[in-house]
Amino acid sequence: MRLLVIEDDRDLNRQIVTALEGAGYAVDRAFDGEEGWFLGDTEPYDAIVLDIGLPKRDGVAVLEAWRKAGRDTPVLILTARDRWSDKVQGFDAGADDYVAKPFHMEEVLARLRALLRRAAGHASSELVAGPVRLDARAGRVTVNGAPVKLTSHEYRLLSYLMHHAGRIVSRGEIVEHLYDQDFDRDSNTIEVFVGRLRKKLGVDVIQTARGLGYIVEPDAETTVGNGGGGAKRRSAH
Repeated sequence: MRLLVIEDDRDLNRQIVTALEGAGYAVDRAFDGEEGWFLGDTEPYDAIVLDIGLPKRDGVAVLEAWRKAGRDTPVLILTARDRWSDKVQGFDAGADDYVAKPFHMEEVLARLRALLRRAAGHASSELVAGPVRLDARAGRVTVNGAPVKLTSHEYRLLSYLMHHAGRIVSRGEIVEHLYDQDFDRDSNTIEVFVGRLRKKLGVDVIQTARGLGYIVEPDAETTVGNGGGGAKRRSAH
């Protein structure tokens, strides 16, 4: 998942970005409303953290501009605790949730997980595809109950595919949503990560839609074994 943090306090911006990256997200950052509006208007973020009090262009104006342009990216606004009017303005402008300053970083992470779940149509923080379970809250993946150790890139890839289970996800979409602005976006690396991921999972829950991309089918048949050759079975889920 790829997120954008728009906060003019550089220390707070850094703290939020560090926490989000530690939780496995790809994160871009902006320090004023003009830069933030531009990034949110031109890049395909999965969610945005938006401060209300920004230089150059305030957060409410930025959010209103996105919504008028048809941008439906989930937005979590940051407000000063004693300014309830900010919350009202934010919701009226199209915010999905808010956190009041000062806040605990765990609350920001939890609210973002909830926004991402709702945007993808999931009610639980645990995603299931056949024998594979991904606990977004704990950042843990298991196959038939056994833990699987993944790199941050492999986890991001699996998480994105499982959040969008049931539909084909193109390589271009994966590149756009897995990496921040500074990453060298070579779509060939996706094939490498998918191959490693399949090998570590040991079951073929990630199917290739030839020429189109990849798809995770929650109730599809899976192949036991490292990437093929095993007997197929129907998922019990």
